[in-house]
Amino acid sequence: MSQEFIQTILARRSIRKYTDEPVRREHINTLLAAAMAAPSASNRKPWQFIVVTERQTLNALAEAHPHGKMLANAALCISVCGDLTETERYWAQDCSAATENILLAVTALGLGAVWLGVYPKDDRVAAVRQVLQLPHTITPLNLISIGHPAEEKEPRTQYDEARVHWERW
Repeated sequence: MSQEFIQTILARRSIRKYTDEPVRREHINTLLAAAMAAPSASNRKPWQFIVVTERQTLNALAEAHPHGKMLANAALCISVCGDLTETERYWAQDCSAATENILLAVTALGLGAVWLGVYPKDDRVAAVRQVLQLPHTITPLNLISIGHPAEEKEPRTQYDEARVHWERW
């Protein structure tokens, strides 16, 4: 295991302030490739990704999500969605794994991001579904606000020995 990879994991922090610099298309493609490299139950890959770079839509998402104000200044949003025609089982876990891969790739590329939960809050699902014009078979798990960071946070571990149980409770 490479120490550099572990440092990327520890450096991943929620970044909510961004510069005006756009995210390059090649970086977006790298983020999506990382997402689709995630594990998936029975290899069903129920994920769908909505990539948003248009300012009007980013602003609408900022208004639609109660904690999404940073989207008004983000260069990019990726909504990780579950395609319920693929499977109704484990889609949230599969899409969460894809999300974490995006967040780690964001950090490795020197970008910043924050995960904004949507599912299972019905009001958030409805609002995001409306803004992104999602069909009823597609459920948004989250919005990931992404940009070039205008804030810096130190790497950290949140390791807590009290939450570790060996062999049994």
